[in-house]
Amino acid sequence: MSSDPDFTLLPDLAVRPLGGSVIWANDEFFAEKENLINPGPADYRPSTFGHKGQVYDGWETRRHRGKPGDDAAIVRLGVPGVIRGVVVDTAWFKGNFPPAVSVSALAIDGYPDAETIAARMDWVTLVDRAPVSGDSRNPFPVVSEKRWTHVKLTMHPDGGVARLRVHGEGRPDPRLLGLGPLDLAAIENGALVLDCSNRFYSEPNQLLYPGLARKMGDGWETARRRDDGNDWVRVRLAGWGRINLAEIDTSYFLGNSPGAARLTGRTADGTEVELLSRVELLPDTRHRFPVTASDAVYEARLDIYPDGGLARLRLYGELVK
Repeated sequence: MSSDPDFTLLPDLAVRPLGGSVIWANDEFFAEKENLINPGPADYRPSTFGHKGQVYDGWETRRHRGKPGDDAAIVRLGVPGVIRGVVVDTAWFKGNFPPAVSVSALAIDGYPDAETIAARMDWVTLVDRAPVSGDSRNPFPVVSEKRWTHVKLTMHPDGGVARLRVHGEGRPDPRLLGLGPLDLAAIENGALVLDCSNRFYSEPNQLLYPGLARKMGDGWETARRRDDGNDWVRVRLAGWGRINLAEIDTSYFLGNSPGAARLTGRTADGTEVELLSRVELLPDTRHRFPVTASDAVYEARLDIYPDGGLARLRLYGELVK
């Protein structure tokens, strides 16, 4: 059983497949800052030396040698939102990890350049300076209900970090809502997986990622069932909305796609309404189904029969409040 805190079940708002970007670092002499937000665990191949030393799958700065100052990197979140916790992963950094780190954040409108953002003095501390261990995942819960767009990881004073995970809930720019048809099941619009029957092979929140899946591992896949039940996933939508089009995508799932699916929703009084009756699914196919139910719902449940994997779930409609 995993010993990670509960917040790590939430999506990583900074990860590259969600559109995250490491926009600035004061130093990246030994290893590039962009590695911080790569999906998946850090890799290590011993005795792989480049012109600047051992090659690391992470962000590593040069030694300060007693000179004052700290090293920092700034990440623009792929999905702005409320941050529930961060993980500073120092995997494979054993004699060169930072003794301590801190994390701060900003909420920024528009698209100022990286140097302007780095020079700002109004960063808000989310994680006070705290010690970290080498070659380990260092989790830090965050208590804040504010919406953030950027985070800054500071190493005190220098060293290497493999990955920075920023777990939370997406919060879209309210000025952009209501301007057209909306994917009510997109993380970037505020949707979130509340629960699922099984997450053996991959995380269900990947169903709500933007863009098309690039491989089987980009979606949600369950273990094989050996009983008479079926697997399911519950999604909190971006808001109260009426769904008029459902897309159930089995791309890259060839011998392990579900045989069928059914979609239901939950209304204001808790009533369950059928949005899409049970339909057969094909492998490696983007299925699109019209939804004729007129009820406004705030939550959707997708049942798959009996098990298997999906790449994406899209629920297009309009917010009603």
